[in-house]
Amino acid sequence: MSNEEHYYEVNVKWKEGRIGHLSAPGLNENITCATPPEFSGGVPGIWSPEHLYAAAINSCYMATFLAIAENFKLAFESFECKTTCKLEMIENRYQIPHAVIEPEVKLKDPLADTEKLNRVMEKAKSACLITNSVKTAVSLKPKTEYAFQ
Repeated sequence: MSNEEHYYEVNVKWKEGRIGHLSAPGLNENITCATPPEFSGGVPGIWSPEHLYAAAINSCYMATFLAIAENFKLAFESFECKTTCKLEMIENRYQIPHAVIEPEVKLKDPLADTEKLNRVMEKAKSACLITNSVKTAVSLKPKTEYAFQ
């Protein structure tokens, strides 16, 4: 990525009740979003801003991990990741003060790559532009698997 500025536009259009549709120029898919069911008028089964917040952290971590893993020539068979955010009332405001990223990576060669994997996972956390842009504290709880298991 160059040092120039980049802009990402997302639009929302209210549909009904507490439901809207997210769209962005140049993207083919729209996302239905709503107030989560834990809140008054919330709608179950639809992406909420809180889900999208966790998704932004999770997908950015994945993209950063993949780029760094490629640079490090890390041989792995699979990557999955779960991110959990806790919503709390702090000083009469809802906030997400903490998120936990739980990557699960299956290595091809554990003898050669376990240390390298740990470095890549830590570098991905520290280089992720979303986690660097939010005030939410982010913890990493990695799980490593090996291809021969």
